[in-house]
Amino acid sequence: MCISNILYLCKQNKNIYGTSKMIKITQKLLDQIILQAKQSPRKRINYNLHTSDDAMLQRLLNALEPGTYIRPHKHETPPKHEVFTVLRGKLLLVEFEDDGAICDFVVLDKNSDTLAMEIPPQRFHTILSLESGSVAFEFKEGPYIPETDKIFAEWAPEEGSDRVAEYLEMIRKETGI
Repeated sequence: MCISNILYLCKQNKNIYGTSKMIKITQKLLDQIILQAKQSPRKRINYNLHTSDDAMLQRLLNALEPGTYIRPHKHETPPKHEVFTVLRGKLLLVEFEDDGAICDFVVLDKNSDTLAMEIPPQRFHTILSLESGSVAFEFKEGPYIPETDKIFAEWAPEEGSDRVAEYLEMIRKETGI
């Protein structure tokens, strides 16, 4: 899916979403989800803008704090593009080869040239928060089916593992961030 298809998908799915009202992403909303992320044991929170897992366009806000860990994963069945736009803070997005080698990365910072990026389907990736209060607007093709949405990288530690801090530090070191 190309970014240009977003409006088409939104129009096609207005009945699935159950509303024809405009959804507003306000500074107050961002403040609220940032506070929730800071209080969360996982140091992150998703705020869904779509109202159904069946929606063909999944839209959500991701509030991420430094130290949160999103295990590298890919969206393979079905293949899905994933787009991240930074709304606040600074985020590091990393793309991996199938063997775990870093093949590309980008820092998203609302005060820099790069504000958004798209991960192609079937590519391992992760996102790290580089600044407290960071929020990304994420969208990807739906529907969301938890059992098949993600394939986690076997070469990366599981969430909650004692190896997570070391792994995050290795990513920062290899990217020079």
